[in-house]
Amino acid sequence: MTRLAIQHKAINLSQGFPNEAPPAKLGLALAYAALSGNVCSDDEASRLSHTTANDLSASIVNLLTRSASDNPSDALADELNQYSPPMGRADVRRAVSDYYHRLYGYDVSEDNITITLGATEAVATALRTISSPGDKIVIFEPFHELYPSQCKIFYLDPVYVTLRASVGDGRWNYEYEELKAAIMDSKTKALILNTPHNPTGKVFTHLEIYEIYNLCIENDVYIITDEIYEHMTYQDKYENNYEHVLIPKAFPGAADRTLVCNSLGKSASATGWRLGWCLHPPHLSSQYRGVHDQLVCMSPHPQQFASLAYFTLPDEYFKKELHMRYQSRVSMLAEALTEVGFGVVAPEGAYYLFVDYRGVHQLKELSPMDAAMYMMQEVGVAVVPGDNFYGKAPDGQNYLRFAACRSLSCRSLSDVTAAIQKVRANLSKSA
Repeated sequence: MTRLAIQHKAINLSQGFPNEAPPAKLGLALAYAALSGNVCSDDEASRLSHTTANDLSASIVNLLTRSASDNPSDALADELNQYSPPMGRADVRRAVSDYYHRLYGYDVSEDNITITLGATEAVATALRTISSPGDKIVIFEPFHELYPSQCKIFYLDPVYVTLRASVGDGRWNYEYEELKAAIMDSKTKALILNTPHNPTGKVFTHLEIYEIYNLCIENDVYIITDEIYEHMTYQDKYENNYEHVLIPKAFPGAADRTLVCNSLGKSASATGWRLGWCLHPPHLSSQYRGVHDQLVCMSPHPQQFASLAYFTLPDEYFKKELHMRYQSRVSMLAEALTEVGFGVVAPEGAYYLFVDYRGVHQLKELSPMDAAMYMMQEVGVAVVPGDNFYGKAPDGQNYLRFAACRSLSCRSLSDVTAAIQKVRANLSKSA
């Protein structure tokens, strides 16, 4: 859809990545790593990860102006532009461990952490580590297309459990019996849990995850979590915050059956860095790292070093700033879509709106693809057809996905604000 958005000069609310720069210290740390190529010790790496943006800027200026002869025959010269250990730098793995201790009170050994090529590779490696061709993998639908695609690459069979929009409680819910039947199948090896969820914005509650976890434990099924939107959770109509549940922390013994996949891509506005990680059970660490090594070898070394600045960002960034940044965008877009007839289940997290367009006069008779093309050509806003997110396309009839992650202030009229104006000007409720 992005190619078509460019062709039609439409505002692109189809792709789910931000258009803002990472926090300044991350970019400066990356530039420092690439230019200096050298960290003399773990102590220096720690010092640099805690230093200020101004100090890093000064260091970069010095690196740009020095002569080659200023750095003769240092045995560690250019370390950061060369291979790292395949499982990731030790200081970065320690930083991930500290991150979970600080934000969740969860202790995980660096021996059970692998730095990956984004969350995408973390999930792929998890699937390959625990499964064999012909095994079944349970996936909630609608889903990100990544999951069934990876299953097919490894000759695994995706089994879908459908989330349905409920008018009663205004949430996306699954049927317990449908989930139970999928997990109890003797060929089922794992369940993939993406929370907060793309594309619905659902945040699975503690009770829901307890149900899922118990079914998986009872049937010897692993849980693979994709937690890239963990810090983007919002408030319900009673102004209570939805909370992200870290399964290994929430349930005793869960660490032995859960592979937690994550990334700084969305939270740091650095999707192109491809810097992720996986927390894996101790008994799978060697196998997971072996698969990771053969799939990608390692995550880029300069990005690994720069990620130290991410893991030391203040608590307020994770617990407040990201929440406020994206809730405002999601709320503004949800209000406008509701006004013109879209059926909106308020997102509880992430930054997507998965909406029913049957109440919109101009779209109600169209297929998802035709509705998306109308939005692009006639309204000037690019979105994704809902049937892209289902195992069987007819199940996604009448839905479109909007991504509300584009900045509100990156130019004179931001993407989200401009899209809202176009929606209000060109669409109307069905009579």
